[in-house]
Amino acid sequence: MKRKIYMVFVFFAVMLLLAACSGTISDSASYQEESSIELNAMDTYMALRAYGENRNEALDAAKTEIERLDDMWSVGKEDSEVSILNENQEGEVSDETIELIECAQKISEETGGAFDITIYPLMDLWGFATKEYQVPEESSIQEILMNKMGMDKVTVDKSTHTVTLSDGAQIDFGGVAKGYTSQSIAKIFEDYGVEHGIISLGGNIQAIGTRIDGSRWRVGIEAPNDHFDMVGTYEAEDEAIITSGAYERYFEEGGKTYHHILDPETGKPAESDLISVTIVSNNGTEADCLSTALFVLGKEKAIAYWKEHSTEFDFILVDEENHIYISEGIENHFESSYDYEEVKK
Repeated sequence: MKRKIYMVFVFFAVMLLLAACSGTISDSASYQEESSIELNAMDTYMALRAYGENRNEALDAAKTEIERLDDMWSVGKEDSEVSILNENQEGEVSDETIELIECAQKISEETGGAFDITIYPLMDLWGFATKEYQVPEESSIQEILMNKMGMDKVTVDKSTHTVTLSDGAQIDFGGVAKGYTSQSIAKIFEDYGVEHGIISLGGNIQAIGTRIDGSRWRVGIEAPNDHFDMVGTYEAEDEAIITSGAYERYFEEGGKTYHHILDPETGKPAESDLISVTIVSNNGTEADCLSTALFVLGKEKAIAYWKEHSTEFDFILVDEENHIYISEGIENHFESSYDYEEVKK
């Protein structure tokens, strides 16, 4: 569900093949101790790079972890933990699933319900889950909103590792799973002694340390429309950079465009004055939730939320008038060829 974020480096010729997958990852340093892998999981293209003596073992372990989490959380796999829970409405789940639910509950409460993992019935109704797109009848939307949605329909009993869904609610971790996964891979890299690396999971980037020359990783934020060549670049070190936008998954019907970021309050594509939200944070899981939640909230409420939580994350916002806003915490590491406004705390 997240927009690809491009790595802006010069890499050897074979890596140019990655451009066909809408992302490149590169570095100007020596490649003698560098390894990389590519794979498709969680409905997105992924690319990982690692440096150091145990880099290959770390990448193998990371690939195994990605596949394990994908098997656990994919709503497209009938035997996944989430699919079984959605079908049975109750079941014993893993620690990781409980952690994702608790994060979703926290962000939902703090943003007034702008983030809601019980969105799945609506995603399915609009066809974003199956790619059989349609504009639903208002009565069908309202039936789901009134009877099947709401974080209050998700109950966690940590003592028994049991999750209960009520009233036919169904959950989907599409807005948080990749953030958790990138954070999990960062921990694997740490365990294997990998101090330099980069993780690209679709629109989720996790920087591991710095580049081997000691400089920060340069992450290019792709333009949300034709107005920009690129919004700008952010220099990252040991943090997640996660972007959501209304322009990656959408369909057109009757001359109108319908995007995939649904507002849990209306049950329809969020009518936000933002077209792109990038979150920079040390907590990839929360950053993933926030990129969606702040998009739904819109510019003014998103900025107000940040001012209350400015020690937890920073942002890069692009509004529908193509104005760029950044939080003051990243002004020394953000560059753009366009004018932008720095938002103060």
